[in-house]
Amino acid sequence: MPYLTSTGTARRTSGAEQLGFGVPGCAHPLLAPAEWAELARPGTPLHWAVLDIDDGPGIRPDPHCLEAAGRLRNARERAVRGEDRLDSVRASAGRLLGRLDLVHGSRPFGDLVADAQSYLDWYRVDGFYLDRCPAGRPDLPTVRRLTGTLSALLADSGSARHGGHLVLGHDTHPHPGYAEAADQLVTFRGAWTDYRWSQVAEWTASYPPGRFAHFVHGVPRTHLEEAMRIARWQGAGTIFFTDRTRETGPGNGRGQSDPFATLPRYWDEIVSRIGPAISE
Repeated sequence: MPYLTSTGTARRTSGAEQLGFGVPGCAHPLLAPAEWAELARPGTPLHWAVLDIDDGPGIRPDPHCLEAAGRLRNARERAVRGEDRLDSVRASAGRLLGRLDLVHGSRPFGDLVADAQSYLDWYRVDGFYLDRCPAGRPDLPTVRRLTGTLSALLADSGSARHGGHLVLGHDTHPHPGYAEAADQLVTFRGAWTDYRWSQVAEWTASYPPGRFAHFVHGVPRTHLEEAMRIARWQGAGTIFFTDRTRETGPGNGRGQSDPFATLPRYWDEIVSRIGPAISE
């Protein structure tokens, strides 16, 4: 199969690494209260979840988003204190990230920094998800400047007490230089029909699985094991797989068919496969 591309070195396929969820686009908490409640549920192996109010932080604090952010923050604090043994993954991750839309490099630097400060002031986010991030070499210096500034904001903010986290949403394999510009790169975002035949860039073999994330929609329940095998083989430590498609997913303000706006119908099953069993 194409994803079994030889690089001359062994991939990180021991299975010892703990997969976890990166949730890239749940709908607004008012529209998806059950989804946000599930993300705060003990035993959910959550690496991070993205908060997006209105293509950014909005113009004022949103009470529904404040509540959702508080729940996730409290769940992480409990996990860090060791109050729930099922939440070992959340204790080492479990972050809330504010979404910043780079619009493929066309968004003004000042606007992005202003949005980041609003996320920190209002929602006490733990980091940022840089959506629609450029992937080419010419844009690398600009992205490095932005991530350096965001890292400084996070360091100065009391909200990121456990260390800030930056994720670049390329949705494809970017120039290798981006791997040093942030904590994680999203190197695949798309349909299962493409993912199951995808190939990994050879340069990623030099990095641990925690540096890469994959988001795949349209994954049938019967192919979950195969999808997780591909993720591990390609070195992705953070995943979000869903059976939703662009035709069946509800809207979230960025289009009426975002497959990542809600949780998959097999959510409990995939949680039990990669994390502790859910307690009823």
